[in-house]
Amino acid sequence: MDKNINITLKVWRQKGPKEKGAFETYQLKDISQGSSFLEMLDILNEQLVNGGKEPVVFDHDCREGICGMCSLYINGHAHGPDESITTCQLHMRKFDDGATITIEPWRSAGFPVIRDLMVDRGAYDKIMQAGGFISVNTGGIPDGNAIPIPKKDADLAMDAAACIGCGACAAACKNGSAMLFVSAKVSQLALLPQGKVEAARRAKAMVAKMDELGFGNCTNTRACEAECPKDISISNIARLNREFIKAKLQD
Repeated sequence: MDKNINITLKVWRQKGPKEKGAFETYQLKDISQGSSFLEMLDILNEQLVNGGKEPVVFDHDCREGICGMCSLYINGHAHGPDESITTCQLHMRKFDDGATITIEPWRSAGFPVIRDLMVDRGAYDKIMQAGGFISVNTGGIPDGNAIPIPKKDADLAMDAAACIGCGACAAACKNGSAMLFVSAKVSQLALLPQGKVEAARRAKAMVAKMDELGFGNCTNTRACEAECPKDISISNIARLNREFIKAKLQD
């Protein structure tokens, strides 16, 4: 049975990208352990507004673990101490009465802080845009079995496509690498016939854009895989490396 708890929050506050930030401490009482983490932040903001103070800025949208907007670093973990979930799926029952919870934005050169806990994750959109399009016939509706795809390949492609682009991988990586994200987006198409036409160009363009935007290199510590809310495997990084090397050899 859920109970009410008292907690201490240490929240990163930063007025803008060029401002110096710092942690501020807040006390919350009688928070239901049945509340989600974001609902708890809503309660904090209501308390701050009622006290005539600026509310904490944080990203959120679907609150269903789909959009990846709720990008928070909680007690040293991307999306918090639970596994295979986004922040909006984290509940206060994961914290004990009297707990101190430290909340930070993503820490990565590729994700500059906009304000407080909100970061600019537009770099991932730019990498996706660099990947471009796929060549498909947009005429009549094809038969469902017109293009035979082995089940193993289809399953791997769907697993890679589960990536929601939240940025936890880059935030958890000591090098700030976006390789898990890029490899998932390359893999979901590299495994399917529809993605073969632009495969070489896509791999080179996405890796080049990733480097251009300031993300680091992968050193296989697997922190990205451990913190990924969708359990994307680092085997995709090996596939990206193969696709990239193959594309360079074709040149």
